[in-house]
Amino acid sequence: MGTKLGPIIESQEIEIGDLSGKTFVIDAFNILYQFLTTIRQYDGSFLTDSNGNITSHLSGLFFRTTNLMKQNLKLAFVFDGIAPELKKKERDRRKSVKQEAQRKYDLAVEKGDIELMKKYASRTAKLTSEQIDESKELIKALGLPIIQAPSEGEAQAAYMVKKGDAYGLISQDTDGLMFGSPKLIKNLSISKKRKQGATYVKVGPELIDLSSNLNKLGLDIDQLIVLGILCGTDFNIGGIKGIGPKKGLTLLKKHNQNFEELFRETGWEFPYSWQKVFDTIKNMPISKEYDLIWKSVDSNKIRELLIKNHDFSEQRVEKVLEELTKKQAQKGLSEFF
Repeated sequence: MGTKLGPIIESQEIEIGDLSGKTFVIDAFNILYQFLTTIRQYDGSFLTDSNGNITSHLSGLFFRTTNLMKQNLKLAFVFDGIAPELKKKERDRRKSVKQEAQRKYDLAVEKGDIELMKKYASRTAKLTSEQIDESKELIKALGLPIIQAPSEGEAQAAYMVKKGDAYGLISQDTDGLMFGSPKLIKNLSISKKRKQGATYVKVGPELIDLSSNLNKLGLDIDQLIVLGILCGTDFNIGGIKGIGPKKGLTLLKKHNQNFEELFRETGWEFPYSWQKVFDTIKNMPISKEYDLIWKSVDSNKIRELLIKNHDFSEQRVEKVLEELTKKQAQKGLSEFF
């Protein structure tokens, strides 16, 4: 879902070249859902192979990840573990939304209404265990490390950035800021154009610096978490009615660190305390044991996964593999990664 802090968060437009040689942790579930949602056919349906298996996630993962690798970005992927107790309601909500979207999409298909098909198709995306497993296979074949988070992937990634094992967290959501990631990068793995109304606007990479935003807003990390809770998180869907980030910021200035009084004034209608949500975010389980080891690209495994198993264009795949292996040979594995 993503915490709705966007309107008050400042970001800096950057070029991919500015990130060359740096290490990044990618929120795997976030980016895979992004691929499933955006990489579609003209009518909004998924890309599939000749057997009807969905390949949108693999297409995005291969072509867009290798593009970043060729730009000398050092990538690692973090996968979600067990969801926190409070996230169950959000998962149920998402499931219901997808089921309703699927119903409307099926009706649009019956009517042959392409525009409605496009509208509802992106809302039906769901990530299966099989898709997760084959995504991990492809990531490993690309020689990139995988870190299994005990719970929320963004919390694990934020810890790794704070520790200095990575320069930043790559995600489209700002939740990583509440988990304390010093730097967050958006728009690295999406199309350079995004539809806005009837036109397309240019979309470029953005860097969000946590420290500079906290200083600008006059908040500490605990207050940022409370601001997120006011606006709504995956653990308290919808937040406090009528409160957005700007109004929430005003309330925080008024109450400072007296969060109990703040929530008493705004009203709290969830069946659990705001403190439980706060503690869930603040104390999200992370693992301090993980390996960051980059390996050579396994071209044969990639050919098997993409060309043999899923009918990817041999010419396109081979071109990417040739570029990667050539670059790796020129620079040497240690320098390439």
